[in-house]
Amino acid sequence: MSEQISFDPEVILKTLAEHQVKYILIGALAARLQGFPRMTADADITPARTMKNLRRLATALKELDARVFTGSVPKGLAFECTAENLQQSRIWNFVTSAGRLNVIFEPVETSGYDDLISNAVQFEVYGLKLYAASLEDIIRSKKAADRPQDRQDIIILQELLNRRKE
Repeated sequence: MSEQISFDPEVILKTLAEHQVKYILIGALAARLQGFPRMTADADITPARTMKNLRRLATALKELDARVFTGSVPKGLAFECTAENLQQSRIWNFVTSAGRLNVIFEPVETSGYDDLISNAVQFEVYGLKLYAASLEDIIRSKKAADRPQDRQDIIILQELLNRRKE
């Protein structure tokens, strides 16, 4: 794997779909589907935490040659991708053959997949049906995280939401 891997969300999303992984797309990529203008170089997902789904996710991650991302080792650290290992953390940051993929089981201020699916928005992307977190849920999580980038994003996301309600 090279040091600079191009982000290819189509490959990531299609691989997840091929393995029937149940997840909600969250973060900037989910927001972009709803009109958010900021580009992103990674995909963030919140998968369902059932063992069956975690096994499917582990298989998809193996196919994507997922390695644990660290700033000091951009090509990633080897990771034995199993459902049991995925259960060991609330957040995994991976670098894959198709770019960065963050697996976040409980985004800030949410209880995870079951919480987010109730307000999720369905999209067809790359010929796939997928669910993305609602703008309201993205805003809720970004407000709670309160990072500088989140504060900027909230202003734009709130404006998108306000225009929808008009």
